[in-house]
Amino acid sequence: MSFNNILMVAFYWLSSTLIAQSEPKEIRLLDVDSALPIVDATFEYGKQNGLSDQNGVIRFSYVEGATLLLSHVNYGSWSLSGEALIAALDNEVLYRKEVTVNLYPVTIIAVKPQGVQPEGKIKIAYQDRLEHDAANILNQTPSFNSIRKSGNYGFDPVFRGFKYDQLNVVLNGAQSATAACPNRMDPPTSQMAPNMMDRIEIFKGPHALRFGTGFGATINFIPAKLRFSSTPDLYGRLSSGYESNGNLLRGESQFGISGEKYDIGFFASWSQGDDYTTGNNETVQADFSRKSFGTNIGIRLTSNQQLRLSATYNRARDADFPALPMDLRADDTWLFNARHDVQFEGKTLQSWNTTLFGSFVDHLMDNLLKPLDPRMMNAETFATTYNYGGRTEGAWKFLKGKMYAGADLRVEGAEGTRVREFLMSPMAGNTVEDNAWQDGRISKIGLFTEYHINGRSLDYIISGRMNINTADVNDPTQEFTQVNPETQITQVNPNISIGILKGFGNKLQAGVWLARAQRSGSLTERFINYFPVGQDPFEMLGNPQLAPEVNYQADLTFKWPLAKNSSLHVDLFAAYLQDYISSVIDTTLAPRLPASPGVRQFITIDEAFKTGFEVSWNQGLFAGLSHRMGLAYTYGQDLERDEPLPAIAPLDMRYSLYGTYFKDRLRPEVIFRYVAEQSRASTEFGETATPSFSLLDVEIGYQITSSFSVNAGVNNLLDEHYFEHLNRSVRGTNAPIYAPGRNFFTNLNFTF
Repeated sequence: MSFNNILMVAFYWLSSTLIAQSEPKEIRLLDVDSALPIVDATFEYGKQNGLSDQNGVIRFSYVEGATLLLSHVNYGSWSLSGEALIAALDNEVLYRKEVTVNLYPVTIIAVKPQGVQPEGKIKIAYQDRLEHDAANILNQTPSFNSIRKSGNYGFDPVFRGFKYDQLNVVLNGAQSATAACPNRMDPPTSQMAPNMMDRIEIFKGPHALRFGTGFGATINFIPAKLRFSSTPDLYGRLSSGYESNGNLLRGESQFGISGEKYDIGFFASWSQGDDYTTGNNETVQADFSRKSFGTNIGIRLTSNQQLRLSATYNRARDADFPALPMDLRADDTWLFNARHDVQFEGKTLQSWNTTLFGSFVDHLMDNLLKPLDPRMMNAETFATTYNYGGRTEGAWKFLKGKMYAGADLRVEGAEGTRVREFLMSPMAGNTVEDNAWQDGRISKIGLFTEYHINGRSLDYIISGRMNINTADVNDPTQEFTQVNPETQITQVNPNISIGILKGFGNKLQAGVWLARAQRSGSLTERFINYFPVGQDPFEMLGNPQLAPEVNYQADLTFKWPLAKNSSLHVDLFAAYLQDYISSVIDTTLAPRLPASPGVRQFITIDEAFKTGFEVSWNQGLFAGLSHRMGLAYTYGQDLERDEPLPAIAPLDMRYSLYGTYFKDRLRPEVIFRYVAEQSRASTEFGETATPSFSLLDVEIGYQITSSFSVNAGVNNLLDEHYFEHLNRSVRGTNAPIYAPGRNFFTNLNFTF
């Protein structure tokens, strides 16, 4: 090539590069929850600066190596550079969450890049979207454990010893579902389809009162983000997975089309598994089949208004529950949701959102799959529940603070009948029907407010909620009203929380949170009618006149950015509980089942106490390696009976060493878990001490192309024979449900 040709090639290359760099680029800034534009965000990029327009768009010319600095009064300050900036330019969209959420004692399980994990966040990768039970994702954090009555299905989460209705489980801050099974084979978390979620926010303690009374915590499932695009765009995801122990197969997919005014997405998932073997080569009944599909539809009505519609259908079949007298035969659930968001520019009132929702569950369980010998009777229960309502909330911005205020309504009810067909004994040939729920109904009307105050050296968050709780039964039974003649009751439940936060230079950040929370009894606690739904085989009887239980709780939070690639987060809590809802054996009541040892009725305990801590530490090491550690412990004491509270998981420690190589394409990880012995067991509820155990998991992921990735590994590499403290015992034995032994897995993921 001649010298002139070389000069010409160099000239064309240089001119095309300069033109490409000077060509205006656009990024649209959107709120991560509502997908509405972030207006008037300031940016600096080299010598360029400006504000985002009414559509949330910023415009600038690309400069190699420059860092984009962004700032907004509601969203804080953040920056983008390198690959993160290029990815934002390719997507033309950048999502940001209001910074106020970071002020709470909160853990966010969210999709995020590998590397040193942001404080208070847990990794959720595409393989987690394959999960058929969202409680399995919550169990990534050492502060969560689950009550397990099945090997593979219906895990019921427990946080700091708080469980069932003490945990406020909501979808996008409003919607929930009510378990139709009296034994909670179908807890609300089992209805939250993981492949339709963007993240899970865990607000610790009773402080986030905007979303309901989170007596022990609020678990907020946030759906996948809407993704409006300037031009029509197709997108999708397809994942599949296999686990060797139990022959567990999973698959999930997403497909959608978006444009300037619309985003229409469809989701589907499928899972099924067989019995698995423990570390001692024993077989645990764990068959199940699960399917789910749904849609998210976003419509941009105007530049500052949008409508979001969603529908989800969950279908479960033939799930084994070895700890229960029946198995799940069919569970069909529909969840509908509609949300409208509007923003107001240049006004004190900044935004308003309104949500309407409905959840409907049809549930069938029976004992026909149980290997009973002799088979004394056939039994089945068909139950239905509904949970519907609405929520409306506004946000106001003042000179030194921001206020949220609104109202919500939630109505839930349940009905179901157990049919017992006697095959042997003097009752042979007879059929008996038992009214499980008595068509119980609870309505909750709530008013709430939350005010954020930015002071000179301290920040404050003041939250308040007032709930009016009305409950009654529409189909009371004679045996129930003989014990509980008054079934209707209305209770007023006030809740308040105050948080004070202070930053000490660029290092320590500390927070003090004080709260008084109050909640009324659940459908089960008030209206269950002689059903064995507790930790032991005693039949449980509801109590409509239960006093509301009260939680006086203090949380202390500390956060240290120890170094550029290291941070430490510590949460300490203490809760003094009054009128704590529990149960006691009543020898004057006769059980309905001949094999039942007796009857428990729900009561309130005058005093109880809980305290504990959570610690998380993240640090970048060397040679592409990083590590993180999490630790959680809860102590619970029944001050009236002077014995440990039931369902308190032992000390749990997780440690992970992981790396990123070849530009983050190769991601190996080793995970170690140690769970201490739980010697503090409740003899009142038949608990026994459980031994400690250690687990070692190994996995490796590889990004083959920008669209295709693979992940493989081994869970319980050392084939440990163990069980969790909260695992229930196999029906008719004293042996708990043991966890799976060594388990090889692989997952594939394709996106476009």
